[in-house]
Amino acid sequence: MWPVSVLVDLQDVSVTIADRTLFGGLSVTISTGDRLGVVGINGTGKSTLLRVLAGRLDPDSGAVRTGRGVRVGFLDQSPQLPPGTVREAVGPGWEAAAALDRLDMTPHVDRDVSELSGGQAKRVALARVLTHPSDLLVLDEPTNHLDLGAVAWLEDWLAAYTGGLVIVSHDRYLLDRVTTRMLELDRGASFVHEGGYASYLEARAVREEQAASAEATRRNLARTELAWLRRGAKARSRKPRARITAARALVDGRPADAARAGDLELGRTMARLGDKVIECTGVGVTYDGGAPVLSGVDFVLGPGDRIGLVGANGTGKSSLLDMLAGVRAPTTGVVEVGPTVVVGYYDQHGTELDPGATVQEVVAGPLRTPGSLADVALMKRFWFTGNLPHTRVGNLSGGERRRLQLLAVLARQPNVLLLDEPTNDLDIDTLRILEDFLDDWPGTLVVVSHDRAFLDRTIETVVSVGADGVAPVPGGLAGWMAGLRAPASRTPSPRSDAPGPAASPPAPAPAAGGPPLGRHLRDAEKLMARLARRRDSLHDALVATVDHVELTRLGAELRTVQDELDAAEERWLELAEEIDRRS
Repeated sequence: MWPVSVLVDLQDVSVTIADRTLFGGLSVTISTGDRLGVVGINGTGKSTLLRVLAGRLDPDSGAVRTGRGVRVGFLDQSPQLPPGTVREAVGPGWEAAAALDRLDMTPHVDRDVSELSGGQAKRVALARVLTHPSDLLVLDEPTNHLDLGAVAWLEDWLAAYTGGLVIVSHDRYLLDRVTTRMLELDRGASFVHEGGYASYLEARAVREEQAASAEATRRNLARTELAWLRRGAKARSRKPRARITAARALVDGRPADAARAGDLELGRTMARLGDKVIECTGVGVTYDGGAPVLSGVDFVLGPGDRIGLVGANGTGKSSLLDMLAGVRAPTTGVVEVGPTVVVGYYDQHGTELDPGATVQEVVAGPLRTPGSLADVALMKRFWFTGNLPHTRVGNLSGGERRRLQLLAVLARQPNVLLLDEPTNDLDIDTLRILEDFLDDWPGTLVVVSHDRAFLDRTIETVVSVGADGVAPVPGGLAGWMAGLRAPASRTPSPRSDAPGPAASPPAPAPAAGGPPLGRHLRDAEKLMARLARRRDSLHDALVATVDHVELTRLGAELRTVQDELDAAEERWLELAEEIDRRS
């Protein structure tokens, strides 16, 4: 007889695709109240595992048992909606209407689902899953195509959900808040870590340190046994044959390959930026004679700026990036680009890639011969090794295609990077390495993203894009999120019986006061962002080293950086209070 709380149980489950085992011998049990996050690099089988858990795919071996009467809500990576309108797909009731509103789909409730974009369909599918009764939620990248307000609402919703939860996500803040266990898939093996994302990182670091220690021990044994073998036949004749066999095994042995060979070492060679980068004056965008998406925008990008664009879906963030990239001309106003600017644009939907082209052909582009030494080195840095350079685009996974699109952008060696939702479909390891690269990259950066961890690590200034125009946000990302969280507290929790009032979206924060206080406030925000990134880097370095001298040096530097960060935060608070007093 099954315990009432058990929702789904996997025992010794394996799945193989072609000649590659995604995962083997995997056993995991999900009970009511369990909150499991699934992580791993692209291609390790995360989405496949979720389909097995949801009962949509049978494993090649092993047993999958689902509790009697258990209702499973499943959000696939590419969901299929039933025919009809958005309203019909999600269902009646105030909860469905509220979820659609929070996911910015209220204007589309009477549209046929066949007319929706991929991102809109994903949001409708998410609303459908959340508002239908379930005992177990299985969610594959639920934050893709959401703005920051919707992500904050979803995080609160999942935190209040009382059933079982299994989630694949690249949003590290979301994982750390809503999960209590992490399942890591790594080259066919699986590892379960108790705790949220932060606990998973600590456990993974310990595991890698233990693996390194075991390899050092193996090498020492190998050297000892090799020296013994070389003493000659007379010495060996007195030793058991079993030891000879063991010695050869040690000498011939090798450590397990890393999940990816080395870090993502991106080239930093680029053309020098001049004083003028991109300037927008009185810019507006209108589509097909409709209402303006952007109007009267004055926006200046300078050398070395690191800007994050935030705002609800549909407010014009991607349209602004299109204009900055030169792929769309403004309906009104002027966009001037400096003479030394080389733009790299990582589109939200991805540059259209020829499915018949190979990876190395995409990297070379139309002007170079595929397979050059420089391109091979670049592909290796992006972990396109083995047969992958010769693999056709149509045979790549979604994450691999997005990684290739990023590679094609950076291969141009731009000095201005425009990234529109770069975290979609990239695994967490790729994101962390990309963040490290951008931390030291000297060019101008503009990012649109719903990933708070990515924004925290890569930008210095937050700019809101909304009905009131384009303006800097006092308090940076924390200030913006605080404004979003305020109405979220009125949102009814999952399965609440009493409807609550619909919360209106927050008004864009006013621009920081005029010069010089506003400029000082932005300078303080940039300083805090730099110090916070340095502090995080020092934390990572402390975890990664066992050298006592290095630990002492890093600890001292970390204390100094933390003191500087505390002082910068105090300075920012003083400036913000003065601006509030004058306003």
